[in-house]
Amino acid sequence: MTSTMATSGREKEGLSHSHDNQSQPRVALISFHSCPAMAPGAGKVGGMNVYVRELANRLGALGVGVDVFTRKHAGADEDGLPDDENVRVIHLEGGPTDADLKDLLPHVEPFTRNVLEFQNRSGVCYDVVHSHYWLSALAGRRLAESSRARHVATFHTLAEVKRRARAGENEPDYRSRAEGDIMRSAHWITASTPHEVDAMAELYGVSRNRLKVVHCGVDTSLFRPQDAAKSRRRLGLNGEKVALYVGRIEPLKGVEFLLHIAACMDGDVPFKLMIVGGDPATEPEPRRLAEMAVRLGLDDVVEFVGRVPRYTLADYFSAADVCVVPSYYESFGLVALEAMACGSPVVATRVGGLPWVVKHGRNGYLLPWRCPERFADTLEMIFFNEGLRDSLSHAALKTADAMSWDRAAGKFLELYGLT
Repeated sequence: MTSTMATSGREKEGLSHSHDNQSQPRVALISFHSCPAMAPGAGKVGGMNVYVRELANRLGALGVGVDVFTRKHAGADEDGLPDDENVRVIHLEGGPTDADLKDLLPHVEPFTRNVLEFQNRSGVCYDVVHSHYWLSALAGRRLAESSRARHVATFHTLAEVKRRARAGENEPDYRSRAEGDIMRSAHWITASTPHEVDAMAELYGVSRNRLKVVHCGVDTSLFRPQDAAKSRRRLGLNGEKVALYVGRIEPLKGVEFLLHIAACMDGDVPFKLMIVGGDPATEPEPRRLAEMAVRLGLDDVVEFVGRVPRYTLADYFSAADVCVVPSYYESFGLVALEAMACGSPVVATRVGGLPWVVKHGRNGYLLPWRCPERFADTLEMIFFNEGLRDSLSHAALKTADAMSWDRAAGKFLELYGLT
């Protein structure tokens, strides 16, 4: 077994020594298929990566030693460590680096053995193992047993919810069974919203006493309002109204629906739809959607920006008149919160955890996903009502200010029993 740890000057100067402190509480975060050091927006790299990275950084800042276990992937040696010296990312063999997510289940067992071997070799014991996604939880359960540690599971998405969210989401039965088994064995199962708690209790029969809500957070040092005019100049915009989508490009995210919304817009209104994420040159779904945009006569309206560095997203949010989240399902909707932290109003589908973040008529709008015409009307209303846009923006900033990653990390410490 080989392991590759992301390296930096800080690690060489003694990152591992901070983990040798026997009095320091230790937490293992398992993120099997999704490395937190990777930038969101390509393939399956999205909000969960951000979640794990930010949680690791904030726990490290609170004095917790954090090991993040993830599978090796292309470019793993070049990935940077998270920001805190108490945190390290450990890449271990877990199947071919280019394997698709749907093909990864057989590789969980060898990855788990590699995690246990790393633990035995390093002599580290963990107080808590926190798994992210159902595949990670299969490995996390074994590590928790080995360390005699609490096992906390956060699923991020659930098979039974996805099946009900959109026709064609054919999640395998073995995933649903595994999720139920994990829920019955974990010490705690966490959810980002009360809606997710309801879904787990009703669809999986889990006792609500073992389900805890700990909301996501937003990094307000990175996501904050920029000067809109300067942001627009940096992005090459020329005064047109701008609707923005940020996220993965996959069917559940509703980008095809977003193109139909754009097709319903008033043709006399100059506007641009910017789609940030994915890569039409290398990924089939963005390529299919780019071809669809041409067929719909939107080639002059829609710009497939592709994947961009995370530190530039505040410019996109600040330059946009409105951020659109057209998903068929979101357990939370982190992009909506990041947009709000930059002062961008959000128009979103009324699904999943989005109503917990987007308050209809206050910081944005929630609409049925079957009604592209209503979305188009709402976008045009925001485009041309400056007073409304300013009011929504002000409320959006207040929403984001109340939801920090520091607060979320403190809640997790309480749940872990480490306070």
